[in-house]
Amino acid sequence: MKWLWLLFLLFSLALSAQNTLQVSGLNEAQFIYRTALDSLNAYFRDAFAFRLAYRNFQFGMKFVAELPKYSTNQSEQMAELDPNRLSIGWKELYASYEKDGLLLRAGTIEESFGIGMTFRSWEDLEFDQDNRVEGLILRRDGDLKVKALYSAIPNQNQPERLDLAYGGDLFLTAYEPVHLGFSALSYRRLTPLNRYNQQDVFAMRSAVNLGYLDAYAEYAVTELYRNAPTNYDGNAFYANMNLYPTGLPVQFGAAYKRYDRFNFRLQDLPTANHHNQTLADDQNAGLDEEGLQGWIAWTINDQLTLNFDYAEAWNNDQDKRMNDFWSMLRYDSGSKQISLEYSHVEKLDEANSKWQLEAAPTLHVFLPILDHPIGWQAEYKYVEKTHFDRRHIHYEPHLQAELTLGKFALAAGVQSWWSKDKTLMSARYQANIEVKYHLYEHSELSIFAGEEAGGKVCRNGICRFVAPFQGIRAELSTRF
Repeated sequence: MKWLWLLFLLFSLALSAQNTLQVSGLNEAQFIYRTALDSLNAYFRDAFAFRLAYRNFQFGMKFVAELPKYSTNQSEQMAELDPNRLSIGWKELYASYEKDGLLLRAGTIEESFGIGMTFRSWEDLEFDQDNRVEGLILRRDGDLKVKALYSAIPNQNQPERLDLAYGGDLFLTAYEPVHLGFSALSYRRLTPLNRYNQQDVFAMRSAVNLGYLDAYAEYAVTELYRNAPTNYDGNAFYANMNLYPTGLPVQFGAAYKRYDRFNFRLQDLPTANHHNQTLADDQNAGLDEEGLQGWIAWTINDQLTLNFDYAEAWNNDQDKRMNDFWSMLRYDSGSKQISLEYSHVEKLDEANSKWQLEAAPTLHVFLPILDHPIGWQAEYKYVEKTHFDRRHIHYEPHLQAELTLGKFALAAGVQSWWSKDKTLMSARYQANIEVKYHLYEHSELSIFAGEEAGGKVCRNGICRFVAPFQGIRAELSTRF
């Protein structure tokens, strides 16, 4: 840690003599008190980040304290204090130089190649997922865009050991309006036998933009070998197209995906459906998935718009299938907004005799009353599941209201859960309230009290189950 402080001191002294030094930052503090009987109660997190900038140079650091870390993942809830979940220290550091379209950055890196099929380094705090790499990246902008990366990331099973990720990406204009891209990467992951395997990925992509039409296609292949339990080849293909007919109030879109044994950690696969669902809740999308999506948006008049989105997916054996439907009718007139949505997701797994359906009509209303913005949301979710000869049905109605009064923003909600054999009075209810207040121009305080239902969340081709929450959550964010 001494070298880190020395680097920071030298950089600060070099810049402090200049009168154009810019300093900015953000501090986010969070205190959680969870009242569940079988859970650890108190959690605290603080993240203090700052950035120094002078001419073409930037330097940034972030201090993170998790005492202990609170995870939204259902499988990571704690009943007692765990020393492995206590951490404190400077966890992010970067320095960069940028001039004439050339960027050189060392340290923590957030980057993607193309749309992220072959490489994406990112952090998602809401999903409790940090897939950022540490290393060096060189990026050149212009007619020929170049990215070169050499980096490492903690191994998922042994965080004290590192995995490697390195490669490059080219994106060029072949001739207007056609653009071509090429990616080549290698991943070296530490196996349980303490030896590194190797997975190579090669990809080619094309993008076209004609004004009234834009299209994108990417094809990638991968090979896992060297110290792997099983060597295999995989491939992926994704394409989409959007059409904007001139003079017509209608827009169209379509997408196609096909993934076969194309899954690894540093990727973000397009799901090609509205709700970002995977074919099966317990399976990564890259293993075996194929699907189609189509959508249409119709501007009926200046106030009304109508949207439809439908997608289907299946696996190679055709014993897993899914359909995803979403529609919305929206009225928008100045500060008045009303929308009616309907969502429908159905999944079938014939091999395991499973079938599930989630359907939910939702009404959103936003109307100012006495010059104060007020919003309402009402949702009625229907869930049905079958497993062999067992059948389960339940309902999840949800009501929420939001009100803004000057510096105050208030949100109150209630959600219920009842099965088919229960009455309305015997159902389970979860209520909550959240208050936000702008303390100053640079600070905001948020306090949440009550219960949240939790449930399934799907993102980046992976589905996880978020733990329900009961208690108090206070957050303070300050920008400078």
